[in-house]
Amino acid sequence: MRRIAYGGHASQFGELSAPEGAPSSPVVVVIHGGFWHQDWDLELGRPLSADLAAHGVPVFNVEYRRVGGGGGWPRTGDDVLAAIDVLDADVVTLGHSAGGQLAVWAAARHPRVVGAVVQAGVLDLVRHPSITRRVTGLLGGTPEEVPERYADASPAALLPIAKPMVLVHGEDDEDVPVEQSTAFAAASGAELVTLPGVGHMDLITPGTAAWAACRAAVLRLAR
Repeated sequence: MRRIAYGGHASQFGELSAPEGAPSSPVVVVIHGGFWHQDWDLELGRPLSADLAAHGVPVFNVEYRRVGGGGGWPRTGDDVLAAIDVLDADVVTLGHSAGGQLAVWAAARHPRVVGAVVQAGVLDLVRHPSITRRVTGLLGGTPEEVPERYADASPAALLPIAKPMVLVHGEDDEDVPVEQSTAFAAASGAELVTLPGVGHMDLITPGTAAWAACRAAVLRLAR
């Protein structure tokens, strides 16, 4: 694993794992969740990155500026684009929860993103009161106060996105309602995989059937 900085801030770096004999492109860019807040970091993505590297694909597990640590919009999104810029390769983004928002946003914004796999993604930033406080923290206000930020940041506002996307969501998700994915799939045509009896963190726990479904989607887009 090699640490690569893409900026001068302490959170502007990623960890590149490139297995011997793996193709150089595309690289799977892992974008961790944590509702965009400083309390969570790329440690969440390390087990996924190790498992994907063991399956023969190059992986870049990225950190980014988060709320409470120099982040907020558009800085948080800009960091993901800058992380992709340091890779001389096409990219498949893999994002969990808030990282799912960033994975789809990057697919819409960066020409070298060739596909996205989204794990329990926050895909419509104006839906579901249960996540409103986290979204206003990222965007610095409500949709009425900063409508231009919602129009820029919410994946649902960026459709159509002409790249393959796979949305994986547990039906028993306790943090991000599964309707975030079902509604986005209906609007976008993205592939939808809903998993009965699966919660929010199961999707990023190697060894579970939920993670195996996510890994299968990633490998399909990355090969």
